[in-house]
Amino acid sequence: MENTLILLKPDCVQRRLIGRIISRFEDKALTIVAMKMIQVTPELAKQHYAEHVEKPFYPALEEFITGAPVVAMVLEGLDAIRVVREMLGKTSGLQADPGTIRGDFSSSRQMNLVHASDGAEAAAREIDLYFDTSDLCRYTPALTPWFRAGDE
Repeated sequence: MENTLILLKPDCVQRRLIGRIISRFEDKALTIVAMKMIQVTPELAKQHYAEHVEKPFYPALEEFITGAPVVAMVLEGLDAIRVVREMLGKTSGLQADPGTIRGDFSSSRQMNLVHASDGAEAAAREIDLYFDTSDLCRYTPALTPWFRAGDE
């Protein structure tokens, strides 16, 4: 099993797409093991986007991510990081394929609705920024045998 951090960004929250996006993850048999709505502070934004803080676009990014609440989630599943990123589609909604979350709901590079960790190391770092270990509620959904074989 693999974990990934998901942020339903301010544009997702403001556009009232939270339920529709969560449903797509659940439909793919990914398990939500932690979830909360928070207001990202400038300090948290700087930690999350540390690699971008010195770049010219960072002030606009910080203004965007702190502009409204986000829903932070930890999803768990087989190959979850890759699966989620493929479900999201390309960063720009204008370039994302139809059928992907961004392809279906976004028409912007920045207002692209969802952040997802891009690798295992990033997922571990990002999950630690938003959640304490005690926040993670690991369980086996009753439907698991109907989603995948026992040896997967």
